[in-house]
This record gives sequence, C-alpha cells and structure tokens, in this order.
Amino acid sequence: MKRVAFKMQLKPGCRAEYIKRHAEVWPSIVELIKRSGISDYSIFLDEETNILFGVQHLGGDLSSQQLGSEEIQQKWWDYMSDIMEVNPDNSPRTTYLEEVFYLP
Repeated sequence: MKRVAFKMQLKPGCRAEYIKRHAEVWPSIVELIKRSGISDYSIFLDEETNILFGVQHLGGDLSSQQLGSEEIQQKWWDYMSDIMEVNPDNSPRTTYLEEVFYLP
C-alpha cells in the first residue's frame, strides 16, 4: 500500500469553519474515498501558517485530490472553495510532498 502526503492552504480566519465542515463531512464523499481504495486519511493544521497537511494510504492509483472526475467530488470542492486556496476548477491547490524518512 502506498502512502502519500500533501499540503493545502487554508484561508486566514477559516479554521473553525474548516473543522466544522469536516466534522459534518458528507457520507457520499466518505463512500467515494473508501470505494477508491483510500484509507487511513488524516489532515493536520499548522495554525501558524494555515497550512493543511494530509496523509493517506492508497489501495489504488488515485489520491483523494485526483478524484475530480467524480461529480460529488466536484461539489465538495465547490463547497470548500470559499475557505481554501483553490485552482480554477475549485480543486484545492495541492502540493505533494516527498517522503524522506519512514519508520514502520
């Protein structure tokens, strides 16, 4: 199983809203993520920089950031676009990170 890590940018002052929306994440998004083989998915927030740091295990070839062909994913991105830095299609601006150390 492959692990990926990435970062995204939360807009200033949006911490509480981001946490609220993820506490109420849509069941259809959870289903899509699981159906795509993604598991052990965590997002962390660096409050000093508003950088979100995500880590997930991939059972297939796609991370959650690559599910944009799915209509429900597009709707979720639209819903989140007012509180995150996004691309023209409202997908989060995502930077994948190189793994330089891992201790299993």
